[in-house]
Amino acid sequence: MAAPAPGLISVFSSPQELGASLAQLVAQRAACCLAGARARFALGLSGGSLVSMLARELPAAVAPAGPVSLARWTLGFCDERLVPFDHAESTYGLYRTHLLSRLPIPESQVITINPELPVEEAAEDYAKKLRQAFQGDSIPVFDLLILGVGPDGHTCSLFPDHPLLQEREKIVAPISDSPKPPPQRVTLTLPVLNAARTVIFVATGEGKAAVLKRILEDQEENPVPAALVQPHTGKLCWFLDEAAARLLTVPFEKHSTL
Repeated sequence: MAAPAPGLISVFSSPQELGASLAQLVAQRAACCLAGARARFALGLSGGSLVSMLARELPAAVAPAGPVSLARWTLGFCDERLVPFDHAESTYGLYRTHLLSRLPIPESQVITINPELPVEEAAEDYAKKLRQAFQGDSIPVFDLLILGVGPDGHTCSLFPDHPLLQEREKIVAPISDSPKPPPQRVTLTLPVLNAARTVIFVATGEGKAAVLKRILEDQEENPVPAALVQPHTGKLCWFLDEAAARLLTVPFEKHSTL
């Protein structure tokens, strides 16, 4: 069987250059979507190092469009830890502190979990909120999802060999046995990831090099979760720094402002 196309791979000389280009791409996608028939922009964010990267670069990138543009953004989260928003592990809490304080998206259009609910109910509640925000879509269709990838190949809270990789009905799933703490989480499922119009994976550092080679070059019998993200009709892109890309032999685009 032929390997799925790896998508467009862009390699940057540093995480700083990657972050600046990522922010510009978000701004361009937003402008394109707001000029389209739907006149809105639906963005899904992941946590981890992406928080500081986007907090550093995104406000300036979208500033020229002004607050009228941001008023038509819808923001969701690709996964979330079931902890209070003021907890250090809360993805929304980190974005609220570091990014949303400088990016005036209306609070009613920022879709979050309810961390006070049990994990199963929190997943159902988040799915209900997404369905309300994406009325008319049988599965929520994000204009842009920005995903990370762990050294084990996990993305969102979809971990290798976990039963959630087989989920086809739910758009949001609970997980109570995450191999990475905290154990209780809520995650988008593969059907939602693969319905997106554009998916960008962001990976930096040598610690990601081995798994990226597996995802982008190897035809594995049992692919890691990130390799299962293959948008049906959307575009798949990889934004890597040189350290993360150092083992790749497939063609990629080299970017540098030097």
